[in-house]
Amino acid sequence: MLAYDIRGGGPGLVLLPGIGGCSAESWGTLPAELAAGHTVLLPELPGSALSGLPAGPLRLSAVADQVVETARAAGLGRFVIAGTSLGAAVAVSVAARHPDRIRGLFLLSGFARPGTPLWLGLEMWASLHARGGNRLNSFLASLFFSKDHLATLTPAAFARLTGHLATSTPGTAQQIMLALGVDVRADLARITAPTLVVAAMADRFVTPEHSVELADGIPGARLAAVKGGHAAPYEQPERTLEILTGFLHDVLRSPPRNSSAAAAVERRARPEPALAPALAGQRPPHRR
Repeated sequence: MLAYDIRGGGPGLVLLPGIGGCSAESWGTLPAELAAGHTVLLPELPGSALSGLPAGPLRLSAVADQVVETARAAGLGRFVIAGTSLGAAVAVSVAARHPDRIRGLFLLSGFARPGTPLWLGLEMWASLHARGGNRLNSFLASLFFSKDHLATLTPAAFARLTGHLATSTPGTAQQIMLALGVDVRADLARITAPTLVVAAMADRFVTPEHSVELADGIPGARLAAVKGGHAAPYEQPERTLEILTGFLHDVLRSPPRNSSAAAAVERRARPEPALAPALAGQRPPHRR
């Protein structure tokens, strides 16, 4: 079982982090906002916070099963799962392996497999992490934040943000290796939960094309976009929260997909989260 924090009350919501940081920090101010109407579960990936590491390499399927075990221990039955970055790949695996537990799937800056820019970024991260030193902080800042956001930061604000996001945990190296080996393309077609995929349009680490691949592979998935870089909960907290809470409202008010009422809902036209023009041109905005 994974270490976790739990907040609030109401329908279950699991928030999964990216590489090297704790779950709450990966999502910025969103957990506190979401806890007003949901039971927010924040599991830590193996090697982060108090979550232990296995003797060998991390396996995505094993981490996914640990997430479900942790949710069960925390008292959650069925829940919406949201993942960012590597956490999105874990969330995909959870939704494919445990469809009966998942009410909805929200993927932010996620990937089905690392494309070349992401693969190179992960390799460089692993190398700098092994060496240690201050270069890692600057490198991660260039990956996580958009150019426009970096231009607004004072030196003190820059140090504060990179201090949160670049903190190395004992499992950072193993989590990077897990990300390098991710390939959940075969899992995408098995997902039955309502899914919203969100791309950060200025993300230089997990580029928007990764989100398009996820949305194209998941039956019925919708695709939305936020401005800013990889750390969208920090750069665009209000917009990220707006999209996520809208998705939660939509999922939690809808009947199960296999009911006759659900079929009627599926046939009705519904508002689509805003798409950036660049993403809208790459695929139809809504498929059912």
